[in-house]
Amino acid sequence: MTDAPETVWPEKPLLLVVDDDPLISDTLSFSLTSSYEVITSHSRPHCIQLLRQLRRSPDVALVDLGLPPFPHRPDEGLALIPELLKLAPSIKIVVLSGQSDADNARHARTLGAVDFVAKPCNPPELQRVLRRALSYRALDEASAPERIPPSLIGDSAAIRKLRLQLQQYANSPFPVLIEGESGSGKEIVASQCLHYDTQRSTQPFLALNCAAISPNLVEPTLFGYAKGAFTGATMAKSGYFEDAAEGTLFLDEIGELPLELQAKLLRVLENGEYQRVGETSKRLSRARIIAATNRDLRKEVRTGNFRADLYHRLSVFSVSVPPLRDMEGDKLLLLDHFRQRYATQSRQIPFALSEEAESLWTAYGFPGNVRELRNIVIRLTAKFPGQTVSRRALEDELDLQDDPRVSAPLDGQPAAATNETLVAEASRRLQKTEPFNLDQLLAETERNYIEAALRLAHGNVSQAARLLGINRTTLYNRMEASARGH
Repeated sequence: MTDAPETVWPEKPLLLVVDDDPLISDTLSFSLTSSYEVITSHSRPHCIQLLRQLRRSPDVALVDLGLPPFPHRPDEGLALIPELLKLAPSIKIVVLSGQSDADNARHARTLGAVDFVAKPCNPPELQRVLRRALSYRALDEASAPERIPPSLIGDSAAIRKLRLQLQQYANSPFPVLIEGESGSGKEIVASQCLHYDTQRSTQPFLALNCAAISPNLVEPTLFGYAKGAFTGATMAKSGYFEDAAEGTLFLDEIGELPLELQAKLLRVLENGEYQRVGETSKRLSRARIIAATNRDLRKEVRTGNFRADLYHRLSVFSVSVPPLRDMEGDKLLLLDHFRQRYATQSRQIPFALSEEAESLWTAYGFPGNVRELRNIVIRLTAKFPGQTVSRRALEDELDLQDDPRVSAPLDGQPAAATNETLVAEASRRLQKTEPFNLDQLLAETERNYIEAALRLAHGNVSQAARLLGINRTTLYNRMEASARGH
């Protein structure tokens, strides 16, 4: 695999390091400061708070999986990955972890990470991985002006239904609510199908990520503010409603909008009127509102986290972007689209998939949806230019755990004892004179099987979990409980 070319940035790339070990954070800051502007965080909550305060989103992040309050488990680090992408959609995430099992790496990629580095990592290797991550970002930015062709890529029943709905709603002035899982392409639907392919295409398209902005800044950002309206307001400034003019205002992650601002947004939707912060005069917005969410807003309404009247106003028209697992043959169409696109931009010969790898590609569920598929194509383009990718090489890129469509039983597992043998052994134990405790026996049996699975898997927790027929989190919990029992 060739090293990624050096990307020239107008200023030092901003690198976010998330690790609860101060020694590691300080060491990384010292070794990388010549190439990056480095900021550090020690936990998931602190990281989220930090990003909402930054004026500039990080270009790349190094995220440790083992973060407090469970530093010996990957849960917090894995949970942070989609939250980082929600706050900074263009960030490239590299997982840096001592928990160097391959399944954690694949699962992190499913959630949106672009690479994985095991601790300890030597500085030259880390620099190469970070340069590669930045080259992926450069590819995305280079392709940003290129819009997807007018019709959405795909010919599945789900895409045909979506395409028909979008054609019906495209030129209407009424709001549209776009629902769909993370990574499914909601912003593409908003910008391409509901703006650039409509009569508003010559007007501005503005997007605001409601999750990525501090709650106290949402109102002045949306509505603008007068000079002196608050500390730091040294001059008047227009907001998104005003700047969107007669174009489109896309409110992503609308479910994150604070309740007190939901009423003000409802007022704009009802009559177009709003006020800049610090002003009494009313202004009129003619922008069309499109909102998107990966939450179930109906559930949010029932729990009191989202206003029912705002939900009904936003969902005059609603569309659901299908998950990739429901698009079957479209996975190959998307593969071809991104493969040609990134090969051209990186001046590489496109890779090909072997017949077995193509079957695996079609069967795989892509839990990270189009974002995951695109990231896999980028990595394969970098690793295998002009080559045929085997099924084994493709498996290294996919999170196959808990995917029933592609999982296969492991070879070499011992056959289970027969029912008669187990009953005979139970009878023998129960007829002994010493006291019998079923809970103690079950606990001992569980500990023995966990130990046996870990030995067979050479310490690989995910492999051991597969041997035991449980998921990683369950195994971590049972290992903890077993340790407390001792």
